Amino acid sequence: MPDQPTPDTTPEELRARINTTQPHTARIWNYWLGGKDNYEVDRAAGDQIRQLHPGIGEYARADRRFLGAAVRHLVNDVGIRQFLDVGTGLPTADNTHEVAQSLAPESRVVYVDNDPLVLAHARALLTSTPEGRTDYLDADLRDVDTILEHAAKTLDLSKPVALVLLGVVIFIEDEQEAHAVVRRLMDALPSGSHLVLSHTITSPSMPDVDAAVAFWNEHGTPKLTQRTPAQVGEFFEGLELIGPGVVSCNRWNPDIADESLEEVAMFGGVAVKR
Repeated sequence: MPDQPTPDTTPEELRARINTTQPHTARIWNYWLGGKDNYEVDRAAGDQIRQLHPGIGEYARADRRFLGAAVRHLVNDVGIRQFLDVGTGLPTADNTHEVAQSLAPESRVVYVDNDPLVLAHARALLTSTPEGRTDYLDADLRDVDTILEHAAKTLDLSKPVALVLLGVVIFIEDEQEAHAVVRRLMDALPSGSHLVLSHTITSPSMPDVDAAVAFWNEHGTPKLTQRTPAQVGEFFEGLELIGPGVVSCNRWNPDIADESLEEVAMFGGVAVKR
């Protein structure tokens, strides 16, 4: 039987942590994906951001497609059966364990997020196949030791693991700290492990993206940091990029970037640790 979530946080404490008066990134993301786990304040902010940058809702869908393509490649072509998904976000369709276990039912997935609303919906992330296993941890990306200690209860960290960091490093503003966190997590994983990372970019060709991010950082929480495509690529230093490298998330596939799709300001890549 799959594990059931046993967070120490009580429902009352969770509710106290959920701020429904200020828009929140995870809930706006959920709104753009067509989910129902959001509030009027999130929908209003999401619509205002879309007015500034009409294509921004496509980022959420592009990021989700990137996740699916990366997980399918890692399961089918590489043989990965373990995933550590940090910055999980609110459950929607085609979550990491759903994609992985549909292909390899024995796959194991540990989800990590520090959003109280995500924790409140954690049971949706723990519907594992009988052969596999899922678990959830309420922790911040920066708390590397806690993440690794908890992950080791479900994952065998002596065997390859896919570290999934989708749209989460954007919340660490300091460049050195952001790189140190990613490096520490990857350093703890053995050869054959993979990094799957996506990040909002800034580009002179997309000035409306900068305007939308500025609006968000003035009105929403948590604040986010944009980086150039080159800076996103630096998170993969010391690893071997596969496929097309670091590209627009909707263009990524394991063989070649799909140039037929319009570029979005959410870039991602997959790399292996040799």
